[in-house]
Amino acid sequence: MSEYTGYNGNSLEFLKSNKILVGDAVKILADITYSGIIMPRYEHTDDKHIVLKLKSGYNIGLEISKIKKIEKNSSVEKNSSVEKNSSVEKNGSLPNILLLSTGGTIASKIDYRTGAVTPILTAEELNSSVPELSKIANIETKVLFSEYSENIMPDHWLKIAETVKEYSKSDYSGIIIAHGTDTMHYTSSYLSFSLAGFPIPIALVGSQRSSDRASSDAALNLIGAVKFLTESKTNGVYIAMHQDENDETIACHIGTRVRKNHTSKRGAFQTVGNNPAFLILNNKIHKNIEKKFFAINEFNPKIKINEKVALVKYHPGYNPDLLKNIIDSGYKAIIFEGTGLGHIGKNMYPIVKMANEKGIFMGMTSQCIDGRVRMTVYESGRDLLNLGIIPLENMIPEIAVVKAMWVTGNTEKYDEIKENMLKQVASEFTT
Repeated sequence: MSEYTGYNGNSLEFLKSNKILVGDAVKILADITYSGIIMPRYEHTDDKHIVLKLKSGYNIGLEISKIKKIEKNSSVEKNSSVEKNSSVEKNGSLPNILLLSTGGTIASKIDYRTGAVTPILTAEELNSSVPELSKIANIETKVLFSEYSENIMPDHWLKIAETVKEYSKSDYSGIIIAHGTDTMHYTSSYLSFSLAGFPIPIALVGSQRSSDRASSDAALNLIGAVKFLTESKTNGVYIAMHQDENDETIACHIGTRVRKNHTSKRGAFQTVGNNPAFLILNNKIHKNIEKKFFAINEFNPKIKINEKVALVKYHPGYNPDLLKNIIDSGYKAIIFEGTGLGHIGKNMYPIVKMANEKGIFMGMTSQCIDGRVRMTVYESGRDLLNLGIIPLENMIPEIAVVKAMWVTGNTEKYDEIKENMLKQVASEFTT
């Protein structure tokens, strides 16, 4: 029953006996007095606690044996405001922005009855959640799908790219893609390659903290992205997120030079090997890197992909038979995440030679966060070069995998694969 999602045994009986449902606003007298909303619980939890969302946005668990009194202030229906907003009129003097939702909390709302996070489907709901947006741009919304970012697969990248391509000649000033943060830089890199030269800017936006928390970064990231799209006078694919834990600066990272470097901080995303391309500070857009770091292309979309690409993170004790299984499974490319300047152990050499003889492209990246692959410094690196492994300069390993999927999706010829992997397409290398 959704009215008691996650509750069982003693906690379920406690709520029922007091005629309290999930989503009800309550006042609880325990060690101190608490006010908030009864929240659903996760599966497989005990029956000794209830969960209360405080006005601060944080959830706490209260042991029912220590609750002296619980009173209902109002039911969930009286707390629901997003659904009752009037429609948003389009302002002809403002630029137009398209928001494509793929999931995550950046463009979502919480149903306190069920605890589900659902996408904001309309401009009205978005305006209600972030009213500042209506003063910056006209936001039109479209939901492509609603997935946690770990469930976003290459097929989703294709759908996003095909959808975005349809708007290459539209009157939009830019396109926002609402996306979960964990795999956001994989999606941004695929769009960067497949839609290189797209005439208007694209910004992927996420949030590290859910929109019901006082420390949420959702609204500020979204506002910053919209300002960036309407005022930056650039193109390309970017990720727009908090620069750090403060609310003063939103950073816009080039989509092929960024990765998520922290699990939970609001400033989790960082540009590798350079500064963020743009900063939004005090409502102004600041260009933060030199022009030479931006790739310039004519728009010629190539929306294809081949998932038969492996990322091999070498470590002491890595079993070469695992690499042989990749070869036997028909993979077209292998990206090594090697140690230091680009090395793997000599126990791997016979299988690497086999891969080379089969015409499988092999690229070398580094496990180090920053710096370049240089395989001519040590004998082991030179041996690997001789066995056919190609150094990929300072390309980020995850980005190299996505690029290899894109390249092998567009050609099967080894020489063309090698040429395109080493060719600057979307600022994936830096000088």
